[in-house]
Amino acid sequence: MITIAASSIISRRVAAFSASTFRANTASLPQQSRRHTSRSAALLSSNVGETDAASAELLVNCRLSRSSVPNSLDARSLSENLDVVISHLKSRRASNEAIESAKSIASLNFDRVALIKKRDDALQKRNEYSGQVGKLMRESKGQETDEIKGIKNLASQAGGDASKVEEELSEIESNVNSLLASLPNLLDDVVPDGDDDSANELVSEWGDVNALPEEFGWPSDFEPLWHDDVATNLGGWSSEAAVGMSGARFVSLTGPVARLERAISSYFLDRASEKGYTEVSPPLVVSRSALEGTSQLPKFEEDLFKIIPESHTCNGEDAFLIPTAEVPLTNMHTGQILEESDLPISYCALTPCFRAEAGSYGRDTRGLIRTHQFYKVEMVKITTPETSDDEHHKLTRHAEECLEELRIPYRKMRLCSGDVGFSAQHCYDLEAWLPSTKEFREISSCSNTGDFQARRMALRYRPEVQVDDNQTNKSGKKKKAKKPKPVFCHTINGSGLAVGRTLVAVLENYQTPDGDVVVPEVLRPYMGGVAILKRIST
Repeated sequence: MITIAASSIISRRVAAFSASTFRANTASLPQQSRRHTSRSAALLSSNVGETDAASAELLVNCRLSRSSVPNSLDARSLSENLDVVISHLKSRRASNEAIESAKSIASLNFDRVALIKKRDDALQKRNEYSGQVGKLMRESKGQETDEIKGIKNLASQAGGDASKVEEELSEIESNVNSLLASLPNLLDDVVPDGDDDSANELVSEWGDVNALPEEFGWPSDFEPLWHDDVATNLGGWSSEAAVGMSGARFVSLTGPVARLERAISSYFLDRASEKGYTEVSPPLVVSRSALEGTSQLPKFEEDLFKIIPESHTCNGEDAFLIPTAEVPLTNMHTGQILEESDLPISYCALTPCFRAEAGSYGRDTRGLIRTHQFYKVEMVKITTPETSDDEHHKLTRHAEECLEELRIPYRKMRLCSGDVGFSAQHCYDLEAWLPSTKEFREISSCSNTGDFQARRMALRYRPEVQVDDNQTNKSGKKKKAKKPKPVFCHTINGSGLAVGRTLVAVLENYQTPDGDVVVPEVLRPYMGGVAILKRIST
């Protein structure tokens, strides 16, 4: 929230601020890399590479090339490319408030740059005066003359001026960080333009929705049951007891259905481990700053389960139940500088996830599709900017392979600009076929966030030293390679997969006309060899 003092600064600057002053300067963006000891410094810093001239046609179509925009969203690159950033916000169908926030950041950053110069000038004066005092003291052999006293006063005054400017600067930086935290990520050039999920782009489809029904002998007039009815027939569904204990949108699974859920979870974890993911058992309670790092906060606080401070805090911070294992997995290296040789880092975890679903009143109230608590295997990758696209595709492909081995028909969708998540620059949704409703439903969401989360977590890596054998010094010896400055990592996350929704897909696609459920072959080793779950109810 912008403080009163900062609001007055904004109003002064916005009045005089011209968008053309900060029009996209894409011919050559300077590089800047600094050490960061806090999230504030990470958000304010810039690490922008060379860019090409913006394509007017792409701007019109809202398919902005990554080469024509800042590589990341920080105060400096936003100020230098304000028009392009606003184009991204409009493509996302962002609110007018978000657009005004972007303008305010550019305006405040203009003031920030001026204040930095003012502070540095004052510090330089103080140092010059201090140098004069030292020289005069030596000349007077330690006697403090009136001249020395006068210069000391000037040095003290300059130091005081610098301190006052530092206070103003700190306030501006705090408000810039707050505004930056409210803005979504920039979009990848491949993201299609659109208002909502109806504009999502079909990338591929896999499987025949009629293959399993034909294999299990579904009659032509067979009406597939909903998964909750299938589970009830197996003696494995107890929603009334769960609602009585916990309220709406909670379910208890029992017997063979609970075992099938566990089998799905174990299968997903084993497949992820085979693909090189390190399994983690993370905390289920995380701090406010951890959620800010992965950008669930401040925007989505109403969707989280908050633990009352009287019960527990995280090192003095507000505590929340995790909405996804993405939060603890991505935060495992907060504030660290990794070595490029250690990347990519791949983690996976099976955890319960807790979501208030504040904006979903009346939607998907039946069954397991949308509950307050559900299990999910989450995959997270920490990598370099150069390899993040490739790692994103690998992560997504792994989730696809799990569906294919389960023989669940699915389609792969590229989310449009109006549907892509807040922190994602590019996202694929995998949607599984549900016979009961004859529609595809999301079962995995795989996102490349670029350095959006890494900036908030001050998560960086040091590039490997590039040695040029041909470079020598004046004496003919090989020059020592300079140690590269740290740059921000890229983070990727995706479901591999959502266990509850996978259970839904298995129960519905593998049901038989008799009410039994065939266990997918890949799950049978986790079910003690059981091939069929028999209907027990009449």
